[in-house]
Amino acid sequence: MTKLIACLSTGKGTWTEVIKLIDSEPWEKVFLITNDFGKEKFTHEKAELIVVKGNVNEMRDQIHASLKNKLSFEEVAVNLISGTGTEHMAIISAVLKLGVGMRIVTTEENKIKEV
Repeated sequence: MTKLIACLSTGKGTWTEVIKLIDSEPWEKVFLITNDFGKEKFTHEKAELIVVKGNVNEMRDQIHASLKNKLSFEEVAVNLISGTGTEHMAIISAVLKLGVGMRIVTTEENKIKEV
């Protein structure tokens, strides 16, 4: 089973896409990178929220610190449908810094598709 790392932030309609992604696969674990608004407004029983703020380097370090003991040398699925370019850069940088492989994924017709 694969672990999912997804951004849950800005973008009209993107939260619905993230929910579909979470529900379309029996993920081993789901990590959602979000902000204070996401922490306050979003709930899903399968998701662990990682709240980030600051510049790209600060966000990268927060993500890295949150995930470093939760991922080993494995492959993770990553989805960046939601959020900003700064958040996306921080997520990609943190995942690469952890030394894990990643697949960029989306959902189509309730099935996971690799991009």
